[in-house]
Amino acid sequence: MAIITGIIVFMGLKIYSWNVNGIRAVIRKNALQSFLAEHDPDILCLQETKANREQVEIDLPEYEEFWNSAERKGYSGTAIFSKQKPEQIIKDLPQAISKKHGGTNDKYGDPNTEGRVLAAEFDDFWLLTVYTPNAKDDLSRVGLRHKHWDPAFLEFAKQLEAEKPVIFCGDLNVAHTEIDLARPKQNEGKKGFTKEEREGFENILEQGFTDTFRMFNQDGDNYTWWSNWGKARERNVGWRIDYFLISNTIKNQVQDARIHPEVMGSDHCPVSIELK
Repeated sequence: MAIITGIIVFMGLKIYSWNVNGIRAVIRKNALQSFLAEHDPDILCLQETKANREQVEIDLPEYEEFWNSAERKGYSGTAIFSKQKPEQIIKDLPQAISKKHGGTNDKYGDPNTEGRVLAAEFDDFWLLTVYTPNAKDDLSRVGLRHKHWDPAFLEFAKQLEAEKPVIFCGDLNVAHTEIDLARPKQNEGKKGFTKEEREGFENILEQGFTDTFRMFNQDGDNYTWWSNWGKARERNVGWRIDYFLISNTIKNQVQDARIHPEVMGSDHCPVSIELK
């Protein structure tokens, strides 16, 4: 809300998501501070924080902070910074849902102990930030993604949706269609672009969620992650693997959805939506 010459003007709610790939490194580069100053999100969802709160030297008096850090130090993790205090916070997938889908433990450990999901309840919706497990170069985690994690996360989102509409965002570690990566033919069947991972994304859409960016933009060459090799970002050889998805019941409340490739500091860039 803003006041202009005595007139009250209601502004849209701006929600951003960013895989920072290590929040301490992004702060050392002054990238997080400059991003917040320029974009001024009402809510900021983070993934891959790789830190506990006490390890992070930053003061954000405007924001309520909520962290879900991994048990393993310096790994994974999510956080939500919000100017409005949520009604409640839920960390991780509920154990009952995880167990129903065969658990999520594999040779790498249990991703449900890695701070990968953080949910916040607001007046009119649930907001989730998620850092989906990577399938690995040898595809050794595709089975976990396909059979356990993806259906368990979707069930959790649907459980919350029974109470209020759901918005979820984050690094889903999958490119949905061929226009969501620069080189689809070369990457067919590789991590992030297997039929199993793409099927998991399709299931989300079939269960009543909308990919907000595609509501406004149907073009290729719009990416959110770039390899650190071969000047991939400079040449825009990237992948769109960071998303905002929203319950179809309130998708008409989305008035804008964007990718922000100009924001540096991580190998991912932020994505955002603005609600009416």
